[in-house]
Amino acid sequence: MHTRKKNGPKRIGFVSTRISGTDGVSLEIEKWASILESMGHTCFYIAGVCDDRPAERSYLIPEAHFHHAEIQAINDEAFAERLRSTSLSDRVRNLTQRIGKQLRTAIAEFDLDLLIAENCLTIPMNIPLGLALVETIMETSVACIAHHHDFVWERDRFLMNCIDDYLVTAFPPRLAQIDHVVINTQAAQEFSRRTGLPCTVIPNVMDFDQPPADGEPHGLRRALGLQDDDVMILQPTRIVQRKGIETSVELVRRLGNPRAKLVISHSSGDEGQVYAERIIDYARLLEVELILAGDLIDAGATVSGNAPFSIWDAYNEADLITYPSTYEGFGNAFLEAVYHCKPVLCNRYSIFRTDIEPLGFNTIEIDGFVTDATIDEVRRVLTDELYRHDMVTQNYQIGLHYFSYRRVAVEMNRLLSAPNLISHGLDPERVFS
Repeated sequence: MHTRKKNGPKRIGFVSTRISGTDGVSLEIEKWASILESMGHTCFYIAGVCDDRPAERSYLIPEAHFHHAEIQAINDEAFAERLRSTSLSDRVRNLTQRIGKQLRTAIAEFDLDLLIAENCLTIPMNIPLGLALVETIMETSVACIAHHHDFVWERDRFLMNCIDDYLVTAFPPRLAQIDHVVINTQAAQEFSRRTGLPCTVIPNVMDFDQPPADGEPHGLRRALGLQDDDVMILQPTRIVQRKGIETSVELVRRLGNPRAKLVISHSSGDEGQVYAERIIDYARLLEVELILAGDLIDAGATVSGNAPFSIWDAYNEADLITYPSTYEGFGNAFLEAVYHCKPVLCNRYSIFRTDIEPLGFNTIEIDGFVTDATIDEVRRVLTDELYRHDMVTQNYQIGLHYFSYRRVAVEMNRLLSAPNLISHGLDPERVFS
């Protein structure tokens, strides 16, 4: 076992329900890990599934995944009833102990100095994992940063439940020895109001110091059935209601350009097909050519083998990005569009208004619906090359200033020097006691 130092390289373990290249939390884990390793630290991964992470630095806990059968059964009951059964309490306790034992083994095996809990102390997708993590932190004194993406109080589906005591204990935990990080200022205010604890705001970021390569087309347009003179309008989101895809359909209809085609890059995921069917029907009603490209486009920056093209290919070949979401925790797709120097139509959702808009980004903004002025602006962006170039260049410079990897590096240096992260180092003897 290595000797710990107050300063210097640390062995850091990311803990999550899943670490997979296809979801937003996993993409942020990849970014943070890249930043931390560039600072000299070594990163490890503890989750129900770990894709594209080094096997020798990954520790799989099957019960940590929210798709695990026992976890799904717990969730089905926990968020459907007002009165908790003894059976549910027993199952939660049993799984908490099983997961906790594996967490302690992973901490000892990797000799970790610090855990970064990625959304698993935030939203109760896996109740036993959150409880086990809190117990492990208390029992081992391992230092922890809780990286919160979306809180339980931000999701209506968790309002009715029979587990309020679990939620208070672990989602999020009110422990001063955990440093808490949120991704936007509204979340920071609500977190502190509810818990009485301070937190740090670190927004989603992109590697703006390393611009994307001027990539040649990789054949995505042809695979989508598009011609060279077609206008590819890309909405790089999943097909879920809060993404506001109806707005993009209406936009394409009102452009009145038969060459304009709407491409949706992601599938519905875990949200079901009802909304997808509604969007297909709506596009048919408005006579808009809608291309659902989830089978062709992987959500990661590189092709993983599940699909022949990456989301980076989609950005590279798109003419306009639409982002009409009604709610977002921050706005990864917005930053990705800025990073790829693409013009963006964006709805002014609440976090956009408070954390993004004041910085001066030049976008085509809407307030929940498309107007004639919106259509005029889109037409100008699509046809005026100089105007479009000035727009995306300005946006890239703003992204470089506010949302680069340097922002995370500065904040992480401060957090890793915080007194509670220095003083709560893991005592190896306690792991095996």
